[in-house]
Amino acid sequence: MLRRWKKAGLEIFFICSSKERSGSRLRVTTRSFTDTDSKNSKSAQGLVGLRNLGNTCFMNSILQCLSNTHNLRDYCLHNSHRRDLNKTIRTNTGALMEEFAKLLQTMWTSSSSEAVGPSEFKTQIQRYAPRFVGYNQQDAQEFLRFLLDGLHNEVNRVTVRPRGSSEDFDHLPDREKGDRMWSKYLEREDSKIVDLFVGQLKSSLTCSTCGYCSTVFDPFWDLSLPIAKKGYGEVSLMDCMSLFTKEDVLDGDEKPTCYRCKARRRCTKKFTVQKFPKILVLHLKRFSEARRTSKLSTFVNFPMDKLDLREFASENSINAVYNLYAVSNHSGTTMGGHYTAYCRNPTSGEWYTFNDSRVTPMSSSQVRSSDAYVLFYELASSSRM
Repeated sequence: MLRRWKKAGLEIFFICSSKERSGSRLRVTTRSFTDTDSKNSKSAQGLVGLRNLGNTCFMNSILQCLSNTHNLRDYCLHNSHRRDLNKTIRTNTGALMEEFAKLLQTMWTSSSSEAVGPSEFKTQIQRYAPRFVGYNQQDAQEFLRFLLDGLHNEVNRVTVRPRGSSEDFDHLPDREKGDRMWSKYLEREDSKIVDLFVGQLKSSLTCSTCGYCSTVFDPFWDLSLPIAKKGYGEVSLMDCMSLFTKEDVLDGDEKPTCYRCKARRRCTKKFTVQKFPKILVLHLKRFSEARRTSKLSTFVNFPMDKLDLREFASENSINAVYNLYAVSNHSGTTMGGHYTAYCRNPTSGEWYTFNDSRVTPMSSSQVRSSDAYVLFYELASSSRM
């Protein structure tokens, strides 16, 4: 349990562990830190490295990015996840969420600045996703998707999913249709993880023959952006977003069936964002679709703050301005690569490099590089910085 005490303008947090699983003996450890202490203590700031267990840099990089996601960090530090742990599903033990929370608590409250070994956490992620068994190098973005899915499943507030129903929303205006589809999604998937990371995409399909436009609304956990190719070595993140949302022509074998014509027609398809998440994860598609046989090292110039994505929104009034707070980097080639993380500390606002066990301060001017692979942005209205 995390307790807070205020005195003389200082906030002091006391972290107490619960009973150990192995017995009834109560083990209580008290750790306090203040904002003043955090300037001087690496461990109080969460500036603790993670030991490489054998090609686990991909895992360490993502864990550091999530550790610096302040709403998720606080969710774990306050043990708020425990009230959400879903005990009604027999196959759900909550062990992955517990080990994840325990790892973050250790990283943020340990009195030692030594690197932490995430072996217990690795055991649980392997049980949830057997593809991570062993010590082969894995893809950081794929690991993030599996991890968030696993955490969500264990703290899903929905204990009994409703039976599927075939409601027809096609007669509704797009905005109302999107709202209804989002409500239906939350009837089955509703957690702190969804609160933070999930948004909604709108896909519009327009028939070139009759002009009928059909819309589909789907949740997304991240956006995988193609890297725009230009005649010189640098592109902007907005170029990548424009390529992701540009109108595509579906013809030939790709022709879909028009709802109104009742026949396969040439159509145009376009994505817009109906609902932006609090945490926007942007994945730069540096690796080829043919299972990582080649890599694009194009420098993608991304803004550190005030990333304005309103032009890609379905609705004009949507708030879509973001600030960067973490980057998962991949250096090297597909045959011999290495993952690191650049994270902005939510307490001090300073940037640090997380390279497995090593944590070092860095300048914000060094954050942009051609190694950037997964970008973590926070909606400006929800940022404390």
